[in-house]
Amino acid sequence: MMSRPVPQPTTLSRPFWDAAADGRLVLPKCGDCGLTFFAPEPACPGCLSRNWTYVPSTGTGTVYAVTVVHRAPGPGFDVPFALAIVDLDDGVPLLSHVVGCPVDDVVIGLRVRVDFRPLTAEITLPYFVPA
Repeated sequence: MMSRPVPQPTTLSRPFWDAAADGRLVLPKCGDCGLTFFAPEPACPGCLSRNWTYVPSTGTGTVYAVTVVHRAPGPGFDVPFALAIVDLDDGVPLLSHVVGCPVDDVVIGLRVRVDFRPLTAEITLPYFVPA
């Protein structure tokens, strides 16, 4: 039986996954222009500086958009699930699942907070639950 895809950390993303394993959400922030962004890139998408580091996130936000997925995108996904763009209070959008409530309760404007759940022994995923 196949399981769902497992993210493969890279040199750029390893600190994100290490923090997630510790129950912390971190985001890249540029040391030159101050832009906080996601996903990690070699250079800041705002000013192209390579001078960025990971900083702690509040881990809270608001559902900006949501869709309920009824057909699994691949093996290992339980359906239905709510897939949402969460506007983090840090000013960064993050795509994630919203769990901990019926999928029909996940609506635009819902306040959420990060909740970490292990996928494998090495990878912990950031999900969101109603705040």
